[in-house]
Amino acid sequence: METRDQYKSANEAVALRQFVAGDDVDMSWFRNWLSMIKQASGEGRRFSRVRIVSVPLTDYSRFGIYCSTYTNAAGEDIRYLTRDSAADLPDYDYWLFDSRTLVRMLFDEDETFLGGEVIEDAESVVDHNYWRDAAWHKAVRRDDFAAN
Repeated sequence: METRDQYKSANEAVALRQFVAGDDVDMSWFRNWLSMIKQASGEGRRFSRVRIVSVPLTDYSRFGIYCSTYTNAAGEDIRYLTRDSAADLPDYDYWLFDSRTLVRMLFDEDETFLGGEVIEDAESVVDHNYWRDAAWHKAVRRDDFAAN
């Protein structure tokens, strides 16, 4: 689950500037991630996420939709949920691995990623699985969301 309207990442900064300017976007920074998804998907692993976004979309959210064209083509399933439809969900980012390992993503006040906190409490893992499933149920496929 991704809940932020902006992320600061040095490796995508140039591409984001190009996208916002309406220029051709150099996606070379993304190749390793796309290769990893494609290989893992080919081995039967599943990658999915829900992005909770504010409307109107920020430049970063629009950039995320643009990038998700590539990740979906590589085998990831990214879906979108508007913030007003996500009031009953956590307001922070987290990843679940095999529905058993929970990692809460940590950011500073400037939206810079600080790392992940592994949470092993079984009740928390179950809660986050529930929220993931609830978000997935309400979310819209990337292509359908982008068409609106």
